[in-house]
Amino acid sequence: MSSDLLLKGFEVEMYTGLPDGRVVGCAAEAAQALADFVTEPDNRNLEYTTAPEASYQAQLRALLEPRQRLRQWLGHRGLTLLPGSTLSLGDSDRFERSDPGNPYHGYIEQTYGTRVVTASVHINLGMEAMEPLFAAIRMLRCEGALLLALSASSPFLDGAATGAHSQRWLQFPLTPPSVPLFRNHRHYIEWMEEQLAAGSMQNVRHLWTSVRPNGDHRPHDLNRIEIRICDLVADPLLLLAITAYAELRVHQLLRDPDHHDPLRASQLGAEELAALADANDRSAARSSLEAPLGHWRSGTAVTARDWIRSDLESMGPLAQELGLETVLAPLFPVLERGNQAMEWLERHAAGASIATILTGSAAELEQRERQLEAWLATDRPDTLG
Repeated sequence: MSSDLLLKGFEVEMYTGLPDGRVVGCAAEAAQALADFVTEPDNRNLEYTTAPEASYQAQLRALLEPRQRLRQWLGHRGLTLLPGSTLSLGDSDRFERSDPGNPYHGYIEQTYGTRVVTASVHINLGMEAMEPLFAAIRMLRCEGALLLALSASSPFLDGAATGAHSQRWLQFPLTPPSVPLFRNHRHYIEWMEEQLAAGSMQNVRHLWTSVRPNGDHRPHDLNRIEIRICDLVADPLLLLAITAYAELRVHQLLRDPDHHDPLRASQLGAEELAALADANDRSAARSSLEAPLGHWRSGTAVTARDWIRSDLESMGPLAQELGLETVLAPLFPVLERGNQAMEWLERHAAGASIATILTGSAAELEQRERQLEAWLATDRPDTLG
């Protein structure tokens, strides 16, 4: 493992349910019974986090260990973990509060309803110097659509195909609806204070955007970038590959900020860049890898798939230098065959019911985790960074 790798960690939200794909909420009970699990406002979402580690092999272990404990607990109740980022089989008409006495949860339910009842994964990359942190946030904000294109896994809602690849991103209420491209830390602090004073945000955590600064005492003390745009990436190796892709882009920025910071390298202004990034995110939510996007350098049209392929080619030498070639490998089959949403839609178009698709995918996910656990037990995955 290269000593140059960034600290990284994950916040993983998943649905619990029956093996036939129907969601059954048990988050409040599970969070009480199991260490390291927490609830979301809706009881059908359960979240766990991994501690900061630079090593991708260490993060693979950290992603799998809580699931082993959770699966054992769920198994006694006839439940399992479900892939996907929306209530594919329903019911999105009702909210199931995990903590009825929590006033913030009450605000969420009353303000947004079940638009927020989605599952996702947040990728955190550690950075403590403010100037490069905000430059990386600008770059990742302008390229967030690529990470959504790789991770899209929510084409269904309430038992029907929605016409989108990431229904989650289209329905989730971005808050506030307009977020600038932050020039620096001071700009971020002043903007946050304005939003809190105006009531457009309830607290410092209520910035729901594709990429945001994070830290223990926001907005002043920051130590990481939180990438929030990805749908749930249920396969841990694919999640690590997407993370390595984002980390390599950050390393490219750190080595040559004049070429990779959108405020320095784009022909567009800051307001145009923010609007373009948001439009690209919506396009990727609709069509993922096939989405037409405007490149932040000039606004020139390019498909998400071609943009990602170009990036992977340019970062090849750096990936080799940092020992991340193997970690990146799962991205190439996704570019060839499609992401989870595209695979599910292909099966659906061939006649498979959504329930059948979810049943098979839930079983495949459990089998995949067992394979990875057995692989780690051999102490041989030393090429995983």
